[in-house]
Amino acid sequence: MNFTLPLTIPAAGTAIRHQDKILLTGSCFTEHMSSRMEQLRMDVLANPSGILFNPESVADSLNAYIDNRAYTTGDLFCLQEIWNCWDFHSDFSATSSAAALDLIHSAVSGAGAFLAGADWLIVTLGSAFQYFTTALAGEAGRGVANCHRAPGQWFEKRLLPVATIVDTWRQLIGRLQTYNPKLKIIFTISPVRHVRDGVVDNNRSKARLIEAVHTLVATYDHCSYFPAYEIVIDILRDHRFYDVDMIHPNYAATQYVWERFADTYFTADTRKLLGRIQDIQTAWHHKVRFPDTEAHCRFKASYREKLLQLKEQYPYLDLEEALAYFSSAS
Repeated sequence: MNFTLPLTIPAAGTAIRHQDKILLTGSCFTEHMSSRMEQLRMDVLANPSGILFNPESVADSLNAYIDNRAYTTGDLFCLQEIWNCWDFHSDFSATSSAAALDLIHSAVSGAGAFLAGADWLIVTLGSAFQYFTTALAGEAGRGVANCHRAPGQWFEKRLLPVATIVDTWRQLIGRLQTYNPKLKIIFTISPVRHVRDGVVDNNRSKARLIEAVHTLVATYDHCSYFPAYEIVIDILRDHRFYDVDMIHPNYAATQYVWERFADTYFTADTRKLLGRIQDIQTAWHHKVRFPDTEAHCRFKASYREKLLQLKEQYPYLDLEEALAYFSSAS
């Protein structure tokens, strides 16, 4: 008896190598995938502008990186003594406009340089709803990526049409091809439900994202779709795969999505290497009750040898911090 629906994911035309540079951007689900890649010593840059949910804001952020856009005080607003930018997460807010602009310019220039040399761009879209400022915000009709807890009267909420999303991303994909011809793009839809929109409107929103993304993937050979949304919503639909809020996927769910992603996009050799790195990560963070014993010294020596073998086989790996730990006296 089967207790889950079958889901066959087509093999990727091009595999991700461990040494590839990967830029991830989009919703909070991006954080789950990027954190696993970082733990496995992959070269990643995640959400340079902070968490972004709607496709227009994600596209605008990528255009900003390509242009190395120069933001000015006119792009900021001050609310309750904090300077913010509508295009960025509150991680880029500060108590002075100069400090906020420094954070923003550092992020934009760094992301632009990384994107120019990246092998992969992984885009996770969360919602087709976008908020636009009203005149009460000082400027009417500006699309925002983050509302920064400003008064609700400052915004108008709109559900973006599929045609608008597709047109924006077609233009952006053309620019990305010129900016970095080797870049390959993986689209995913976040499985996190935006329940504040209501269950019905959340489904309308996700449907528009899915339709837009599949239109793009059918158009461009270097774009693909990974069904993270379908894995969680249709395959892992039991409540035991959700956090206590019954909205966000829990560790078991995100780990399963990660494993399916690895099976789809990583070569067998890369998966084997990731297993070796994960073994070292687990040993490194293992809580030791008796660090002064001979047994623990032998344990550390064995992992030091494993690390040296990895460094010899894969010189690009950054293993210095782990090597220092396993080389230290207990």
